[in-house]
Amino acid sequence: MTPEQASWFAQTFDRIVGNVARAVLGKDDQIRLALTCMLAEGHLLLEDAPGTGKTMLARAMAASVQGTNHRIQFTPDLLPSDVTGVTIYDQKTGTFEFHEGPVFANIVLADEINRASPKTQSALLEVMEEARVTVDGVPHPVGAPFMVVATQNPIEQAGTYKLPEAQLDRFLMKTSIGYPDLTSTVEILAGSAVRDRSAALQPVITGQAVVDMAALAASTHVDPAVLEYVSRLAQESREAADVHVGVSVRGALALVRCMKVWAAAHGRNYVLPDDVKDLVQPVWAHRLVLDAEAEFAGATADGTISRLLTDVPAPQERRTA
Repeated sequence: MTPEQASWFAQTFDRIVGNVARAVLGKDDQIRLALTCMLAEGHLLLEDAPGTGKTMLARAMAASVQGTNHRIQFTPDLLPSDVTGVTIYDQKTGTFEFHEGPVFANIVLADEINRASPKTQSALLEVMEEARVTVDGVPHPVGAPFMVVATQNPIEQAGTYKLPEAQLDRFLMKTSIGYPDLTSTVEILAGSAVRDRSAALQPVITGQAVVDMAALAASTHVDPAVLEYVSRLAQESREAADVHVGVSVRGALALVRCMKVWAAAHGRNYVLPDDVKDLVQPVWAHRLVLDAEAEFAGATADGTISRLLTDVPAPQERRTA
């Protein structure tokens, strides 16, 4: 990536952020994280209290990208075929035809994903990892770009099914939106007549441009010292006293992919150690499995990551291109 390309990338990224911010007020940091996840070709898990704008963010992202988007409301009686699609026998032609499910879209909103049974949740495992669905032994690609934005509430756990570690690992990032500040809340209340702010948004980028930006971001330079820093953090996470299962190699790769996009979004064609510090919490916190006794004593994934950043020295920053 040249400095000119990095500058163009940052300008385009800011334009998408500005468009989404018209629907999700006062949450530029969360929007930037979500778009970083999209351009790193990953999937996003939003966990927050009801009414904080999780679904609005997903809809605004879908509206900003010229492509298809589907919403799946996950419920206990939802079947895997309701997500992936089903093969139906056509009596007129005497052949079986595949009818695509709602997962065949550029951006898929999986609303309240933890309300579906583990069997239905597992229907997303293959498509989130390989961007294809296999039905009756036949693979069906979902196309590109492809992103799943899933939401779940940390409260109201009655009738929900906790996402297993294998499912959580499919999500590149997990973050929350939080409540808006006073000024943004007043603006939201003043526009109470508009029930869905995302409905008024116009696409600002094509799906192919998203694919091109993702490929461009992948060429961002990462110094070996920064890669070693990520490796040491991952290794220390596995050896931490309050951690049962630390960050895997896939988790370290996920962080590197996000770092490259984050750097390009700031107009740089190289990654800094500060990029690691900015992203390690949303990319790694949901991947850590804490020791049961330590968790009972009050240990948290965020606290563990903060200690890792303190204990593992960052490399000295230097510009490389």
